[in-house]
Parts: sequence; structure tokens; C-alpha cells
Amino acid sequence: MLVGLDLGTTAVKAVVLDPDRGLLAADSLPNAPASPQPGWSEQDAATWLDNALALIPRVCAAAGIEPSAIAAVGVAGCVPCVVPLGDDDRPLRPALLYNDARAHAEIDELTAELSDARVLLRTGAGITQQSVGPKLRWLQRHEPGVWARTRRVAGSYDWLAGQLAEVAFSERNWALEGGLYDLGSGAYAADLCAAAGVTGELFGPIRDPSDVVGGVSAPVAAATGLRSGIPVVAGLADHVASAFGAGLARHGDLLVKLGGSVDVLACSDRPLLDDRLYLDAHPAPGLWLPNGCMASGGSGLRWFQRELAAGATLEALDREAAATPPGAGGVVVLPYLLGEKTPVNDPLARGAIAGLRADHGRGHVFRALLEGFAYGVRHHLEVLAEHGLAPQRARVTNGGASSALWKQIVADVTGLVLEPVIDHPGSALGAAFAAGMGSGAFTAWSDVARFVALAEPLLPRPGNAEVYDEGYRAYRALYEAVKPAA
Repeated sequence: MLVGLDLGTTAVKAVVLDPDRGLLAADSLPNAPASPQPGWSEQDAATWLDNALALIPRVCAAAGIEPSAIAAVGVAGCVPCVVPLGDDDRPLRPALLYNDARAHAEIDELTAELSDARVLLRTGAGITQQSVGPKLRWLQRHEPGVWARTRRVAGSYDWLAGQLAEVAFSERNWALEGGLYDLGSGAYAADLCAAAGVTGELFGPIRDPSDVVGGVSAPVAAATGLRSGIPVVAGLADHVASAFGAGLARHGDLLVKLGGSVDVLACSDRPLLDDRLYLDAHPAPGLWLPNGCMASGGSGLRWFQRELAAGATLEALDREAAATPPGAGGVVVLPYLLGEKTPVNDPLARGAIAGLRADHGRGHVFRALLEGFAYGVRHHLEVLAEHGLAPQRARVTNGGASSALWKQIVADVTGLVLEPVIDHPGSALGAAFAAGMGSGAFTAWSDVARFVALAEPLLPRPGNAEVYDEGYRAYRALYEAVKPAA
């Protein structure tokens, strides 16, 4: 039996995977993301560990097994988070999440300073809101007391895996997404680290997803009932785990992930270098996952629900939106509530609602929000097309995939035939599978396909193409129109 943990933006999730029978149980406990200042996005990292330790015996009980039956543990999580750690390897402040936009001045500074360093070609990543370097410079500048006590910097899932096994390391895709990793050497780039005011030793040795980094420690075993010493693997970025866990296994496979943020991941037989995308390594050798991530998604729907809909249920809002016509009666929403990551890479971008009339209701605006995220997916597809990567098959997962309306809007806006993954446990399945690869329960990454079930595909409705072409043009123009006022 294998345990997979997923540190998501809104919850820590856990699954038990039987290599023969499949998933036996899933459970979760909530996280509390916070935005104490405009553009900030952070979270109490200590809660990740507390939730994980509480979830392991709970999910085992739900599976009808004792924790002592577990043979290995894997962890996935949001990436690239920045967690400053003290002498005891515990967090010194809340983690800076992947969509945190506070370091916009530092992004501009490092972009200018490293203009001749060929950062994109060397690392696969531009200097963006996602980058680790600007956040480290921000900490040095604005929280010198914290920085003076910082002995190590980690991400989310690799820190938690390290806590389970009492080891320190960084997983390869955290390094790759953070923008300080040299694709050619397979190590941290000394000059890029120096520009961020650090050395690569601050992050610990780089490990791959199925590498066994250590065994479950005695204190963790006592707290959870796991056997001391069972393997803990390095784990994976959540979107990587979700992508291969949804069956992305060959060039041209695509995943639209409607989670707390909206992700678009493509499987490629070569690395795509474009500052409008991120680049991750697929766990299977020889494959890559060029991808994009919008700063918001399900978190934006929750914001609408809380602030503009008086707490109405998402199901009720879906019904109201479904009763409005495609194109939302001319309402267009820019869902840039936390700045925007790919493909515009503008941490100062702001959200906007345009085209309102007196006959519009709440359903029009909510539908326009759903359409705005779908337009963002289409924008990413256009960037991939510039590199000659056209989707051969496309799948859709995560919480937003439970909304038939949102999925259909994405299909209509993009023209994709979408294959919904049934009851997909998300990144936790990928984490459990990585644990199985590390412990010998599985021998090939492609074996994950036998745990993937698909619903009937959603076909784009051609009658909506014209209105969504017009809406997409308005969406792209709206960003340019409001940009000077941001």
C-alpha cells in the first residue's frame, strides 16, 4: 500500500493506493491561504505538516487498513513556493506561494541586471512572478531579521517530504521552475544564484521524483502509526503529478487543470523555451511538460462567491450562469485578481469587469468570469501553437471539472474535445505513484494509465464559435486597455 499527499493551495489531500486494486480512500484537511497585502499570497507552512500527520491515520482508517501496512510515502505540492527555514529546519515565516506578486520591483531589477545572462535559454524560465530569485531578494531587503536567521530555503512538498524523513533536499522541478537551475549542467547556476544573493548550497542537493530521500523518522512513525524507516521519495510539483496522473504520456497530450489556479500542461518530446510559459520535466525520461499557470482560477470563483454573491453556492451561481447566453451578453471579465502569471507575466495586472448594462444580472458576470478563464486557456494554446505543438488529445481535471458548464465553456472557447477524468484525485495519486516507483511497486511511469478513468468527451459546440471569437478579441484588448491604469 502507498500513501500520496498533496499540498494544495486550499487543502492538504491524502490517498491510499493499492498497486493491484487502485485507490482505496481519499481525505483532506483545509489550508488557509492569506493575502495580507495587495498582491501577496502566502500560507502557514507548519499547517502542511500538521495536516499531513493528522491525515495519514485518517485516510488509512478510511481504506480499512492500519498505517503499518503502508510501504512508501510520496508528496506533491504547489510550486515554486519559498519557505525560509531556521536552524531546526522549521519555517521562520509564512511561505511565499507560487502566485505571490510582491517582488515586482525585484523582478524588474534582476531582469535588467541579467539581461546578458541568457536566463531563458539556460534555465527554461524567464524572470517572472514565479521566479525564486526576486522573492529571495525581497526577503533580504524587507525582512532582514528573518533572512539573518535563514539557514535553508525549500519549496512545499520537498520540505514536507524532508520533514517526514528528517532530510534536506530540493526536487528537480522546484529548482527548474524557480529559475536558478541550469538545464545544461543539471545544477544550480552559480551566477544566477549570486544575483539573488545566495549560493546553490542554500537549497540542498537536487533529487528526482522517485528518488528515495530517506525513511520515515521515529517521531513521525509515532505520530502516524507508519512503520519507521519505510521509504519517502522526493515527490513532485503538483501540476506535474496531476498531468502524468491524468495519463499525459506522449507528445501532444494536453491537460486543462481547473484547480485553485487554471493550469494548461502539454506533453512534449523536447523542451520549449518561451518566457510566456514555464517548463517542467515529465517524470518519464525524454519527455517535458511546457505549461502555463494563471494566478487565479477556483480561488477567483471563491472570491466572487464571497464578495459579490453574498455567499451563494457555486451550484446556484452555475445555474444562473447557464441561464445566460454564451458571451454573457457582452460582459467581459479579466480574472487577474493576483496579477497574472502566464502568458502575460504581469504581477501588476488587475482584474476588470467591462460591458455592464442595467439588464445584466449576477449570472452574466459569473458566466463572464468562467469565460475569462477559458479565454486564458485559449491564449496559452496560441503560444504552444507558435512552437508547432498542437493538442492531439486533451483532458480536464480538478475541482472545476465538476462544473459541467465551466468544462463546456472551455471546450467551446478553445475548440478542444475535452476528456473529463472521472473522480481524479489530482496530484495525490501522482505522489503515491512516485512512491511506488521509488519502492519498486511499479516499474514504468506509463503504468499510471490503469488508474485513469474517463467520462464521455465534451464536444465543442460550433454554434458558439463566432461569439467566443469575438469575446476572446475583447478579452485580449481589455488587458491592453486597462494596463496603463494598473
